[in-house]
Amino acid sequence: MKKNLLAAAAVGAVAMLGLTACTAADDVDASASPSVDAEADATTDAGIAEPTADDLANLEAIEWSQEGEDAPTLDFEGPLTMTTSATRLIEDGDGDAITTGQIVTLDYVVFSGVDGESVYSTYESGAPESVTLEEGSVDPVLIEVLDGANVGVNFLYGAPDVSASDGSAIFMAVTATKATTPLERAEGEAVESAEGLPVITLAEDGTPSISFDEAGDMPEELVVQPLIKGDGEEVAEGASVTVHYTGWLWDGEQFDSSWDRGTPASFSLNGVIQGWGQGLAGQTVGSQVLLVIPPDLAYGEQESGSIPANSTLVFVVDILSAN
Repeated sequence: MKKNLLAAAAVGAVAMLGLTACTAADDVDASASPSVDAEADATTDAGIAEPTADDLANLEAIEWSQEGEDAPTLDFEGPLTMTTSATRLIEDGDGDAITTGQIVTLDYVVFSGVDGESVYSTYESGAPESVTLEEGSVDPVLIEVLDGANVGVNFLYGAPDVSASDGSAIFMAVTATKATTPLERAEGEAVESAEGLPVITLAEDGTPSISFDEAGDMPEELVVQPLIKGDGEEVAEGASVTVHYTGWLWDGEQFDSSWDRGTPASFSLNGVIQGWGQGLAGQTVGSQVLLVIPPDLAYGEQESGSIPANSTLVFVVDILSAN
């Protein structure tokens, strides 16, 4: 469901940090990752490669500077490389405590380890990223630096640049600006669905299933049908959201489900297909929404994974959090 969200130069950085929710792991070209030397083959109990002494020294060599609420800058002499991902705490914040399982909103600037130039900034794009702070959703080193810290914490993140093949690294100046505990599922007042739409049934845990037996003709325009009306804040255009969702083709074939993966997804509405951005903006946190998305607001004439070209897509989306 996700389209290209970041500038090409920062894609590798974001993939390493774990901010590419809804993007399959197969999208990352493993052959483009730099080799890891024997020293970096040492791993933690979680199977994560330990940073080498040189990795840690490179992080220590970077100077963080920032004026007020301006974007931070990183000063260092390149080239600097990394064999694996690692973080360095700059300063803890004075906000609420951050714990695993929360949705953490991050502002950051990405710098090239080759020449120290900035290649992407959420401060410039106006689109901070939200991540689910739990194992399997983000780089484990992110959990290590954030779990137990406080909102406002500043830290460095360094990693091999997976978009390069020459051992290059990226370095990120990251600030956690918000932490919220998401809902587990949609909750609110049930809404009667219009006639002619697929019928949705929820399992005890909230997982949706679908029946097209009573559905009418396939809609040609975007359909946005609330099934549950939540009483949370309204989702703004371009907001970062955390959702549970399942997607089907109009013929009933399921092609994706965060419920099946066992973890919700977080992403910006600026980075998804148009039908999602248009359909979820204006809805409220806690709501469950049925979206029927025609091809021109989805993937059009192009295939996307198991989704054929010119497909009308059907989603049931639980809005768990929005920033």
